[in-house]
Amino acid sequence: MTPRPFRFSAPFAAYFAICLLALVAAAPVDSSDEARDIEVAPGTVVRWPGDSLESCRLGGREWAPYAGACWYAIDLLHDRGAVELARTAKGRAERALITVSDYIYPVQHITLQDDSRVNVSDVDLVRVRSEQKRVGSLWWTDAEPIFELPLAPPLEELPAGGRFGSRRFLNGQPRSPHSGADFAAPEGTPVMSAAGGRVVLSDDLFFSGESVFIDHGAGLVTMYFHLSTRRVEVGRQVDRGEVIGRVGQSGRATGPHLHFGVRWRGARVDPEILLGPAAAVPSLR
Repeated sequence: MTPRPFRFSAPFAAYFAICLLALVAAAPVDSSDEARDIEVAPGTVVRWPGDSLESCRLGGREWAPYAGACWYAIDLLHDRGAVELARTAKGRAERALITVSDYIYPVQHITLQDDSRVNVSDVDLVRVRSEQKRVGSLWWTDAEPIFELPLAPPLEELPAGGRFGSRRFLNGQPRSPHSGADFAAPEGTPVMSAAGGRVVLSDDLFFSGESVFIDHGAGLVTMYFHLSTRRVEVGRQVDRGEVIGRVGQSGRATGPHLHFGVRWRGARVDPEILLGPAAAVPSLR
């Protein structure tokens, strides 16, 4: 007996087609061929290159790609564990996972002769809180990027070792980790802007002394602390490599040096990462 061929009835065929379309629509949209789960230290920048990129996302914030990649800044104090990165490319949502490692930075013990910079008086504390509020308003900018990577060195001769991330004890008391890179240099050494941008704060601050903050667009802000003199004021447009001040030891400092800091979309990252080639930045492929 010849078996009869199986045929869908017209109603069942229509139902099957609808279910198939629903399955396709509900399929995961992340790109399974991308690299996954690289481990990075807190205070790192991660680069995810791609074609026809449209947007990048992390922690509920969205921004435009830069130089053919999505760049994700992982804050110095980010918790250990998995972090999901997201982006849109060619109209398709994609996701990737990275792992933030344990805190890897060493402990640094500093002795200051001026104890008033360690145990702050009530009067000075009012000043400090006011300054923190002013500075905290600078991070979330959406201006177009006017910088190039790698950044230019802020000193003509940049010494090695910036001690980024060091957990600091001042006169034996624990303080916040060091969120910039310190470069020793003779007092009066010219300090240069690491990229083109606009000066958004130029003032004498309690802890950082004579300080300059420059907004380079796309949420990238560089900082130059402990200067002896400032040569730029708020609103000034500066060029890459332009002298903006000179090395000093103002504020809470133990000797002449430049504290060079970077915030990218609010995250405290190691400036030396952005002073090197893009190939040195941890990358998802």
